[in-house]
Amino acid sequence: MKHGLIKTQDEIAIIREGGKHLARVLSAVRDAVKPGITTRELDQLAERLIREAGDEPAFLNYAPEEVKVAYPGTLCVSVNDEIVHGIAGDRVLKEGDIVGIDLGIKHNGLFTDSAITVPVGSIDDSASNLIKATEGALVAGIDAARGGKTTGDIGFAIESYVKDRGFVVVEELGGHGVGHSQHEDPHISNYGDRGHGDRLVPGMVIALEPIVNEGTRYIKLMPDKYTFVTRDHKRSAHFEHTILITDGAPEILTKE
Repeated sequence: MKHGLIKTQDEIAIIREGGKHLARVLSAVRDAVKPGITTRELDQLAERLIREAGDEPAFLNYAPEEVKVAYPGTLCVSVNDEIVHGIAGDRVLKEGDIVGIDLGIKHNGLFTDSAITVPVGSIDDSASNLIKATEGALVAGIDAARGGKTTGDIGFAIESYVKDRGFVVVEELGGHGVGHSQHEDPHISNYGDRGHGDRLVPGMVIALEPIVNEGTRYIKLMPDKYTFVTRDHKRSAHFEHTILITDGAPEILTKE
C-alpha cells in the first residue's frame, strides 16, 4: 500500500469538512441551471462561492503531466455529447439539454471531488433514463466499495447496473483516489471482474464516477485537449462522490 493512500483521522476530518463545502457549492450551481444561462455564469458562481468559504478551486490552473496545458475553469461543464472536462464559456444552455457539472475543491490543503448531471428544463425520456441510470450506477458502486473488497468489485457493480438499463460505460475514464492531490492511486474503472484489481482498505478516500453513454462507448478528445465527446454524438452523463472506505458501508463525504 503506497504511503498516503490511507488517510489519518485528522486528514479525514478535513476532507469531510471540505466535502460538505463542496456539496453546498454544487447544490447552488445545480439550482442555477436553467435555459438561457451560460456555462461561464455557472463557472463564475462556483468560483465565487468556493472563495467565499475560504477554499480554493481545485481544477482552476490544474495542469496534468499528460496535457501540459492548465485547465482554465473552476467547473468542468459538459453539455449533451460532451462526456467530461468541458470548458465553460459563452455557450447558452437550452431547454432539453443535459449538463454534467464536475467540481473539485481544496480545503485546508486537502481535496474532494464530486459531479452531477442536471436537466435543463424539460428533457426527453431517453435523457431522463440516462441520468437515472448513471446516478443509480454510482449508488451501486458505492455499495460495493467496502474494506476487503476490490476496485474490480466496484467496476463490476457499476457496469452491471448500467448494462441492465440499456446503456454503456466509458472504459477509458474512471474514478480515482483523492485527498493529498486531485488524482491519486488507485484508478477505478467503471467495469471489471469481482475480486480483481486493487484491494480496498479502511482509511482510503476515493472518488467514484460512473460515466455513461446513451449510444456507443467510443469517445474522442477535442482540440482543446480536455473535452471528451461521444463518437456518435449521442449524450453522456456523469455522477461522482468522494467516499471513505470503512470496514462496513462507506461514508459519502460529498453528500448534501
